[in-house]
Amino acid sequence: MAMTMTQKILAAHAGLDQVTAGQLIEAHLDLVLGNDVTAPPAIRVFEEAGLTEVFDKKKVALVPDHFTPNKDIQSAEHCACMRRFARRNSLDHYYEQGEPGMGVEHVILPENGLVAPGDAIIGADSHTCTYGALGAFATGVGSTDLAFAMATGKTWFRVPEAIRVNLSGELPEAVTGKDLILDLIGRIGVDGALYQSLEFSGQGVATLSMAERLTICNMAIEAGGKNGIFPVDGQTLDYIRKFAPKRYATGSYQAYEADPDAVYVKTIDLDLSTISQTVAFPHLPENTRAVGSFAPIPIDQVVIGSCTNGRLEDMRLAADWLRGRKVAKGVRLIILPGSQRVWRESLAEGLLAVFADAGAVISAPTCGPCLGGHMGILAAGERCVSTTNRNFVGRMGHPKSEVYLSGVLVACASAVLGRIAGTAELTDIT
Repeated sequence: MAMTMTQKILAAHAGLDQVTAGQLIEAHLDLVLGNDVTAPPAIRVFEEAGLTEVFDKKKVALVPDHFTPNKDIQSAEHCACMRRFARRNSLDHYYEQGEPGMGVEHVILPENGLVAPGDAIIGADSHTCTYGALGAFATGVGSTDLAFAMATGKTWFRVPEAIRVNLSGELPEAVTGKDLILDLIGRIGVDGALYQSLEFSGQGVATLSMAERLTICNMAIEAGGKNGIFPVDGQTLDYIRKFAPKRYATGSYQAYEADPDAVYVKTIDLDLSTISQTVAFPHLPENTRAVGSFAPIPIDQVVIGSCTNGRLEDMRLAADWLRGRKVAKGVRLIILPGSQRVWRESLAEGLLAVFADAGAVISAPTCGPCLGGHMGILAAGERCVSTTNRNFVGRMGHPKSEVYLSGVLVACASAVLGRIAGTAELTDIT
């Protein structure tokens, strides 16, 4: 029977020749992930269940990133809990702040070579679906599921149905993958792919960078998706060669392709050339509007970074548009590189100096304001343009604040102009 990419990966990890949508399976896992919000309750469940050791110290990753550097005593205790657990179990992949490889989980795991095509990955964080950009099956779970997966290396899934997103053409200049995923969510809604796999295909895939694919898969959950996944191509393999050289050299990965007659719930055809710079208005990612289609909206803050847009490519884009310009008076611009690697490379390339000269605040790698943690909390009535992935009520602070989601370029233009704007308006602004 024909299968999609996701179904093939799940079948392989369940030891089955084939699976069908709706089937319940138990699958072996290549990687299990927790962070400083979700891992401590998982560790409590782990210990209360009488479990004593993880299934494989090389396949459990713990990343303190949401409230780090620790903002208060409670967040410090959460990280201390993780630290003790990691030491007791001699985990290979515990990424403490200040250590090599540290940063925001969904940026550092691919960068640190922990993800490759064909992997099956779960994480107690909804944006674990990011790793589908590399041709892996990756999805979020709850802390209880995380606890038992850490012990057994297995978990259960209901095999998802799939939506094929067929991409053609090429994005216009100054339009990015973030605009594409916001546009798609605006078309199908926040439950438009509920418990379904968003499988991207078509000639347009080759025109998207790996950073853009990571951004797109990161937000599959914002359409309700179980996972997002891209086919493995030359760009994917170049990425694996760079960031996971041992796995590339040994061929310890598997590139799956959907069967030509695989069954999809529906196919969405998207001509990339028709996508424009896009903003998601409060208070849902589906509330999208094209830049230029609404009256001026003054803002108080701009955030560039996070697991969605905190990669080196994003930092370079931001520097290109902020170089020689100044942040508008009364606007706070906060830039959060997604990892220590990104931070150091941005420093070496002079990008941090560009940000500082423009009037930005440069943060340590952290989730920070994305979930209303710290480093940029909003007061009542304040508006923020953010390259993060959610804009729910109170997401970034006060319930009467507003978050507008955008790509890096709209965020830069908005910071300079002091209102939500696109880069077309920056032509003669310095």
